[in-house]
Amino acid sequence: RKNTKRVPSFRKLLRTSQIKLDNKLKNKQYKQKSAAKKYRKEQKKLREAVRDAISRKPFPLEECKKKQVAGKWEEKEEEDALPLDMMDEDDLKLMEDLAQKASFLTRDLSSNEPVHVKKRKRESVIEKYEKVPRHLQAEPEKEVIHLLPIKDKTGIIPQAVEKPVLNVAHDEEEDTEDTEEAEDFNEEALPILTPEEMAAQRRQKLQERKMHIAALASAILSEPDSNIKKLKELRAMLMEQDPNVAVIVRKLVMVSLMEIFKDIAPSYKIRPLTEAEKATKVKKETQKLREFEEGLVSQYKFYLENLEQTVKDWKQRKLKKSNVISLKAYKGLAEVAVKCLCELLVALPHFNFHNNIIVLIVPLMNDPSKMISELCVEAVKKLFKQDKLGYASLGVVKVISGLVRGRNYDVRPEVLKVFLHLRIKEVELQKDSEDIAPKKRFMTYKEKRKNLSRMQRKWKKAEEKLERELLEAEASESKQKKLKLHTETLNIVFVTYFRILKKAQKSPLLPAVLEGLAKFAHLINVEFFDDLLIVLHSLIASGDLSYRESLHCILSAFHILSGQGDVLNIDPMKFYTHLYKTLFSLHAGGTSEDIGIVLQCLDVMFAKRRKQVSQQRALAFLKRLSILALHVLPNSSVGILATNRVFMQTFPKMDLLLDNESQGSGVYLPELEEPEHCNAQNTALWELHLLQRHYHPTVQKFASHLIAGAPTEGSGALPLDLSQRSATELFETYCMKGMTFNPPVASVTPRRKDTFSQMDSFVDEELNKQLQQHISETVAHKPLDFAKHLKESSLA
Repeated sequence: RKNTKRVPSFRKLLRTSQIKLDNKLKNKQYKQKSAAKKYRKEQKKLREAVRDAISRKPFPLEECKKKQVAGKWEEKEEEDALPLDMMDEDDLKLMEDLAQKASFLTRDLSSNEPVHVKKRKRESVIEKYEKVPRHLQAEPEKEVIHLLPIKDKTGIIPQAVEKPVLNVAHDEEEDTEDTEEAEDFNEEALPILTPEEMAAQRRQKLQERKMHIAALASAILSEPDSNIKKLKELRAMLMEQDPNVAVIVRKLVMVSLMEIFKDIAPSYKIRPLTEAEKATKVKKETQKLREFEEGLVSQYKFYLENLEQTVKDWKQRKLKKSNVISLKAYKGLAEVAVKCLCELLVALPHFNFHNNIIVLIVPLMNDPSKMISELCVEAVKKLFKQDKLGYASLGVVKVISGLVRGRNYDVRPEVLKVFLHLRIKEVELQKDSEDIAPKKRFMTYKEKRKNLSRMQRKWKKAEEKLERELLEAEASESKQKKLKLHTETLNIVFVTYFRILKKAQKSPLLPAVLEGLAKFAHLINVEFFDDLLIVLHSLIASGDLSYRESLHCILSAFHILSGQGDVLNIDPMKFYTHLYKTLFSLHAGGTSEDIGIVLQCLDVMFAKRRKQVSQQRALAFLKRLSILALHVLPNSSVGILATNRVFMQTFPKMDLLLDNESQGSGVYLPELEEPEHCNAQNTALWELHLLQRHYHPTVQKFASHLIAGAPTEGSGALPLDLSQRSATELFETYCMKGMTFNPPVASVTPRRKDTFSQMDSFVDEELNKQLQQHISETVAHKPLDFAKHLKESSLA
């Protein structure tokens, strides 16, 4: 029968299933493996045969034995030999040839016995000879490169070209010559360079490397799509091996790559392609974009791995085998690597591997090296400030919470203080907030048919389509998503704070926790208010806290009560009493930062809770603050007097303290710690008269304003730049951190001196003549001899 099987066409091959192609590939691989196995077996047999032949190597016959055997056979030949003269020359030559062949073939190469031995031995000679491997000089097989076939009328003509074979022997000779030359070169003594020549050589190398880095960077930035492969070349320079310039070159490459990635990274996250997307056929532009994105992500990943390895090597004090860089230089490299990571953390929060950078940066915030920890802390603060949506902030807060818990709360306070820079102003306080918020509702088809005309339906359809598109455009940063992220972030922050309050009350992290609670207390759920206030009061009552920590406790408590805590029936009198009795802890010799916290506490305690504060309490605080204004720095005095102004304008009958007459029974008790029972209504604000004579002009203005009764209009009113600012703002405005007067003291213009003539100053004519004579004469300056004068004075 005729074979009707045809070669499959290209279209049929395209339709072939993937399973069939996989089976064909597996069969091909199996055949290759079996062929390789068979080849290995043959090689093994050949090695065994060579080993066997070497073990039975034939020994050469001794000369003396040859001579003896030759002598014996000569005698026998003389007896039995045929007459040679009766044979032809051709027959004689043939016999000699046969004799030579017989002596070779019938000879056992491994024995020294004579040629004529027993029959068995002669029979086994050929077999033993066949076992000896033959060394034939076979020509090497030529490899063939198959080309595309040619088709003509007769059929398909295959095309092939021999692969050029390199002359290995010639190459080996060249290699040996090169090695010999290198050895000769090494044997020669290297020229000894002076320090100036070495410095010049180093500068030249460094300049070459800089030019190379600049050329690669400019090429990548000019056309990132086509020159993405040059990133690999630039990244390879991170492994610079020249010990003279290795450290500087690596630092330059790190910074250059960081700036390049900041410039060429897209404003979206690149995801890996699926198998279906890879299989689909796309345009050239799309394929080029895909290759660029794939190359960019891979090089960015390798770059981050190099930075991480640099930091790890420095942390582990691990010296590389190459010894190109010393251990001292590792610290500088690590600092540059951390700077690059911090820049990428802030600049590319949307790009790939951002979470990996966070995991690497956050533990370094607790590093013993002050420089590295400050770099990381500042980078995280910048990230919090610029993160509008909250994805990056949530990732950082999760890692910090895990770090604090994993280290058993043994971290630096700066790690927790970064929470204060979170941009969280509102959260989802109620679970059913989605139900309460009115949603945009579109009309159904039936409602449109019933209520609208045909033209109105057409306009309504176009309007709804436009609104849907606008909603989709705004969905990236929708308010609801933002609130959800902020709520989750704040939950993690509060869990960290509450753990420290519960398990590590004597930890150095407590001030940072109290400060954070003071800032975010208005966002805490109402269910925790009672327990939290009890904990804060117990901390204050324990006496283990510093003054600033106790102020943070008071501030946290009143933030809680001023927000959702209004509905709770809680009397915070103990917090008022604690602040009142500790106000005199402030003075000009201490830090002025505590004054800022006190001003915040007073604002929350009185201005925002004016209905819950009694008149006696307000009068007591007003009197004590006026006394305190005499003991602190000018900027603190301005802040305190601004608070007193708020007191006098907020609470009625505060002008009682501007009158000398007492209002009721009792005497003012300034040392009493209870503000309700100190009889503050029976005293006067005589401190304001002293503050009127203060050297600071702003303090004078505020004192005069308060003596006039803090009017809002008229001659006694304050200027707008002072009246419209809060006490905290005025305290910061007139800060004296630069150890200078704020505002600066006005310069006094010097008085014009009266001119006088020489004749007016000296009236005596005789004295004037002597002066003129002395001025006209040229005086010769002689060296002074103090020893001579001392001798004369001692003799006298």
